Amino acid sequence: MRPWIMACALALLAGLPIPAQPGPSAVGIDEKLGARVPPDLVLQGEDGAEVRLGSLLGKPTVLTLNYFSCAGICTPLLNGVADVLNQVKAQPGQDFQVLTVSFDPRDTPEIAFQKQANYGREITRPMAAGAWRFLTGPAAATGALCDAVGFRFKAQGGSFIHAGAIMLLSPEGKVTRYIYGTSFQPADLDMAVIEAARGEIRPTVSQWLQFCFSYDPAARGYVFSVTRAAAAATLLLAMGFAVWLAARRKGVRA
Repeated sequence: MRPWIMACALALLAGLPIPAQPGPSAVGIDEKLGARVPPDLVLQGEDGAEVRLGSLLGKPTVLTLNYFSCAGICTPLLNGVADVLNQVKAQPGQDFQVLTVSFDPRDTPEIAFQKQANYGREITRPMAAGAWRFLTGPAAATGALCDAVGFRFKAQGGSFIHAGAIMLLSPEGKVTRYIYGTSFQPADLDMAVIEAARGEIRPTVSQWLQFCFSYDPAARGYVFSVTRAAAAATLLLAMGFAVWLAARRKGVRA
C-alpha cells in the first residue's frame, strides 16, 4: 500500500490536515511556500499597456489564477473573492490588493476590462481604483507565473482543468499562504493579509478538497472521488479491526 494513503488515513484518525500526494501533479497545486514570483514578468493591464509584475507588488497581494471564459469554478471563485472583499476589516487597495491573472493566452485586455467592470459592480464598499486588477499576457509569461506558485492546469479541448485556490504574496512577492476553495472566511483573509505583510509563511490548514474531490469538466464542478474515499475508508476499517482484534486478544489472555 502506498505510504501517502497510510499518511492520509492516520491524519484522518488524528484529525490532522490531509497531506498532499508527493511529487508534482499534472493538475492541481504543488505548494511553493517561500518562493518568489518573477518580478520581471511582463503582463498586460486592462487598458492593454504592458506592466511588470514587480511594479504591481509592494503590498500584500491576493493572487488568483483563472481564465475568463471558464464555465467551471472560476466564476464561483471570483464571486467568493468579491464576497469576502465586502466583509474583511482590511481595506482593499490600501492594506492589500487583488491580482487576477488569466493563464489563457486567448484572453485579451478588452475581456479583462469587462471582467473588472463586472466584478467592480459586486463590491458594495468603497474601494480604491486598482485594488482589484485583471491581467492577461502571453503563455510564456502567465505560464511562468503559474509555475512559480505551483499552479498546474491542463488544456482540454477549448477549456482547461484546474484547481480552485487563492494565494497570498508578501509585498516582496513571496508566497506566504494558500487558501483552497471558492468561498473564503473574512477572518481567514484578514489574518492572511497580516501574515503576508510581515512576510510570515503559514502552512495550509487543510487540503481535504484536493484529496477527496476532483474536478469534472463535464459536470463543471467538483465531484466526490469514490476511489480515493473508498481507499481511505477501507484502510480505516482495517486499522479499526486490527485495534479491536488486539484488544480482544489482550482480554482473552487476561
